[in-house]
Formats: sequence, C-alpha cells, structure tokens
Amino acid sequence: MGASIRSVRAWLVVVLTALTVSACFVTPIEQDRHSPGAHLRNGPQTAVLDDTDVTPVEDDPTSTLPVTVDSVRYGPVTVTDTSRIIAADISGTLGSIVFALGLGSHVVGRDTSTAFPSAVGLPVVTNRGHSLNAESVLALAPTLLLVSESTVPATAVDQIRDSGVTVVVFPAIRDLASNDTLMRSVAKALGVAAAGEKLVERTDTQIEAARDLVPDPSGDPTMAFLYIRGRNLLLLAGPGSGADDLIAELRGRDAGEAAQLTGAFTAITAEAMITADPDVLIVMTQGADTVGGPDGVLTLPGVADTEAGRNRRVVQIDESKILAFGPDVGLVLAALAKAIYT
Repeated sequence: MGASIRSVRAWLVVVLTALTVSACFVTPIEQDRHSPGAHLRNGPQTAVLDDTDVTPVEDDPTSTLPVTVDSVRYGPVTVTDTSRIIAADISGTLGSIVFALGLGSHVVGRDTSTAFPSAVGLPVVTNRGHSLNAESVLALAPTLLLVSESTVPATAVDQIRDSGVTVVVFPAIRDLASNDTLMRSVAKALGVAAAGEKLVERTDTQIEAARDLVPDPSGDPTMAFLYIRGRNLLLLAGPGSGADDLIAELRGRDAGEAAQLTGAFTAITAEAMITADPDVLIVMTQGADTVGGPDGVLTLPGVADTEAGRNRRVVQIDESKILAFGPDVGLVLAALAKAIYT
C-alpha cells in the first residue's frame, strides 16, 4: 500500500488494538423516519478543505523561555530550548499546531500522520504501526519532544527523556471541548502564548463560519462515520470517536450514538447497517479506496438498503484531516458541510 494508506488515522490503530470489537449492535436504533433529503446532496461527494496546508498565524514568533508547563506523565517540565522540535502523536495534531503557531522551521522530525505539504519532507520518526522509534528521534538531536499520552511505546518516550531531551506529554483526547485548551497548552510549552491566542481565535472563527454553512433546521439527518479497510473490516464510529463531535456540529444525528454504542468503533453487520438506516455515510478516502471508492462503499453489506445507499450519499474526506481536530477542525467542518448539504 502507498504512503497515504500507511498513514491511516493512526489513533485508530490504537483503538483497534485496545478495543474488544463486538460483532453487531446490542440495541437496534429506533428512529422516527423523517425526510431530511431536501437539504442533502445526492450522489457521492468529496469534502475538500479550502487549504490543505497549515497556515501559520505568525512568522517564526520569538519564544519567551524558560517556561514551566505541566506534563501528563512527568509533572512540571521546564522548557529552555525550542530550536529543534519533534512533535509526534497518533493523530498528527501536535505537529499541525506547532506549524500553525509559526514554528514549523524549528521542527526536525514528524510522525506519519503529520503529512501536510509544509511538513511532508521532514524525517519520519514513527513506523507503520505509528510507534515512536527512539533511535530515529535521538539521531535528529532534538531539544524538545512533544507527544501525547497515547504515543507508544511509553518505553521509547522514557528512553528519549532519559537521554536528556526535554519531553512534554499532552492529553490524548481530540474533540472540540478540549481543542482550544490543547492549542493554548502547546503554545505555552513553546513560549509563544500570544501566538496561541491568535490561533485559538482564528480556529474558533472558522468553526463559527462552518456552522453558518449548515441549514437550520437541518432535518436532523442520521450520519454514520464508517472506518473501512477492505470488505471484511467495517466499523461504525460511536461515542468518543471524535466523529460524533463533528456530526453534532453538522446538526446531524450520529448513528453510532443513536445505536447506544459504548465503544469508539464497533464492527457492524449488514442487519445492523439496515437497522441504523443512515441518511449519509462519511468515510475516509483512503479507506473507500480499499473497496473500490465510493461506488464500492455502496456495495458493502446492508448499505444498498439504507437511505444513504438508495440516494448514493457517500461523503469521503482525507484521512489525515478528518479526526485530527487542532487548527484544521473549522476547515474540516466547512468541507463536510459543503459536501453534505445543498
């Protein structure tokens, strides 16, 4: 598989290894079938961000150092040097925040999920399974390593820290409620708190602009976010996946949440798909490619017998953007709103 497939939403690798995936829903969705179709686009759509690169809010702002910040695993950490930064987390969020703050020129290494144009030429320090390689990190002589608490293996993070590199560990959760806090925390750790406030303001403005693109009332369409890797791996997103957050902002009804799923991703059968009866399917472009693109998605078990299937409503979006949140979340929401609604 190509590089884009290898960089599949990395946090899903952790989810899939951590969860015990059930074979079907425990509780069927009971929904009052309404007619939201008047607001929805029919036929396959591609959600394209207005800007696929990360645009900095400032050009190389001066870091005010030293600064002491809280690290999730290590307690208070004092940052004294941001001249050589590596940011590595399973969603690529930390790297995008560093670049958006204007310190991209200080970044010397990246994870496989940090794949936007400005960063793609940097050395990669994670493997295909998105595990951090301590030797690759240390070979780049970083002065600062930014990771999340879900960065694995923890022993590699400890090894890098024990080698004298300053390490700051951030929370792993990615959702709208914590998004501003995460951006501010990264900005503080880099000594550019003022740039962090500018980034928060810009991101929140973009989120509001995206909300304006959603019809009100929207018709409350049921939306299903599907993780696909071939015809034998079909998972429906539920609470805590991040997709539920996006669907709520799009004024939709999350199929996984309506089905009372308890896990972020759950295997779905043809019968459960028909019972869920989503009006819209949202998929990763790279996942759709493993079954033949949007047309192939429409042939997956049960899909043809849903409202989404009958109206060919498959919305695909690049895997490197859809669930990263951070500075791109407003652009992601806008792209999805344009692709879903007329």
